[in-house]
Amino acid sequence: MDVAYANPFIVSTIETFKKMLNIEGKTGKLAVKTNDKHTYDVSGVIGLSGEAQGSICLSFPKDVALKAVSALLGMEIKEIGPDVSDGIGELVNIVAGNAKQYLTKYTLSISLPKVVIGNHTIAVTKDVPTLVVPFISSLGEFAIEIALKTPEAK
Repeated sequence: MDVAYANPFIVSTIETFKKMLNIEGKTGKLAVKTNDKHTYDVSGVIGLSGEAQGSICLSFPKDVALKAVSALLGMEIKEIGPDVSDGIGELVNIVAGNAKQYLTKYTLSISLPKVVIGNHTIAVTKDVPTLVVPFISSLGEFAIEIALKTPEAK
């Protein structure tokens, strides 16, 4: 995967958190995911299909997910439940939709978001490299994982 394809997702994450949550986020060191070592409590995943295929995953520890959804909804959410699932799904949907507008080289479709709650691991796929971009914010740390297989990568 060309690292340049990660930029629209990184920019979209920063812009989404700033506009929707009034939160400044800074990126940590970008890395290629080589194993399933990262575990999370709440992840929103969207599939990408069309001329390029892959997925985007926005993952949070439980406390950060609660703070993010509370900021999004403008009210305190104290426990993981439907509000958190809906909120994280909406955040990943906005990030993917905004990033798609910058990937005009490819005709892409995005799936409906799926949200996974509970201690889990986002698996690495063999044929599509996954880039992990950690973020640091006033809410805490979270990460975005980007996997995109383009026609040039075949």
